[in-house]
Amino acid sequence: MTDPDLPDNWGRWGADDELGTLNLITDDVRARAAAEVRTGRWVSLALPITPNPMISGPFAPETVDASPVQQFMSHTGVGVAADLVLVTNHHARSTHLDALAHWSHDGEVYPGRPREQVVTAAGVTHASTSAFAAGIVTRGVLLDLAVEGPLAPGHAVTSQDFEEAERRQGVEVREGDALVVRLGWPSTPFPGTPTPGISLDAVRWMHRRGVALFAGDKGDAHPPLDPAGPSPLHGVGLGRMAMPLIDAAEVDGLAALCAELGRYSFMLTVAPPRVHGLTGVPVNPTAVF
Repeated sequence: MTDPDLPDNWGRWGADDELGTLNLITDDVRARAAAEVRTGRWVSLALPITPNPMISGPFAPETVDASPVQQFMSHTGVGVAADLVLVTNHHARSTHLDALAHWSHDGEVYPGRPREQVVTAAGVTHASTSAFAAGIVTRGVLLDLAVEGPLAPGHAVTSQDFEEAERRQGVEVREGDALVVRLGWPSTPFPGTPTPGISLDAVRWMHRRGVALFAGDKGDAHPPLDPAGPSPLHGVGLGRMAMPLIDAAEVDGLAALCAELGRYSFMLTVAPPRVHGLTGVPVNPTAVF
């Protein structure tokens, strides 16, 4: 049963919706994003990936130590080389965009369809990567919480952290924006060390502000901040708020450029490959100033 105290957008945009909070990115929001481009400076928010050849060593793409991309080389003609690649979409070393079907609640996928009818052996039939195959363009805002160094192990990021960063940076998160958060930690887990993460209080703040898309170097804490409750960012943000997530974003370069320019808002473009029916897909988000 749904907790009425948790942010929830199921039914808000109708029974057939697949966009979730991306509905908040209107033409006016995209125009506002375009107005952020003044200098032409730009930076990628994607982690670089070096593929592993399939023919070397044990094949374990789901592990943190293995590359998220496994590559097999072939030769299709005289002087012509080609690749066959196997991609692990939800990998801690791959910047990827989570579709709404990635998370289910009580056996249902947003906005209330039975999971067994949506996530099938033949692919995902609703709320998949098909929904954002045309790409995403919106205004992005970086809230850098690691200005004085990485957050403490196990720190729960709250709405107060966000609002203090807004005041410090002279920026405001508005409806339809993409929120980019820097905690100062690598995306891969630290065995034996609790990592910081987004709290439910912070997710409620995103709901109130109308955040359309989240990206960060870290998301949910490991181990969970509340082992008995839902994971704040994936279980509530993605699962109940229907807010797509960019996991494992590379934000250090963005933070450096924002500090250099004295600006923490920009146009964010996200152009995933137009592969339909997946629960997630690698992306290369780009911030343009």
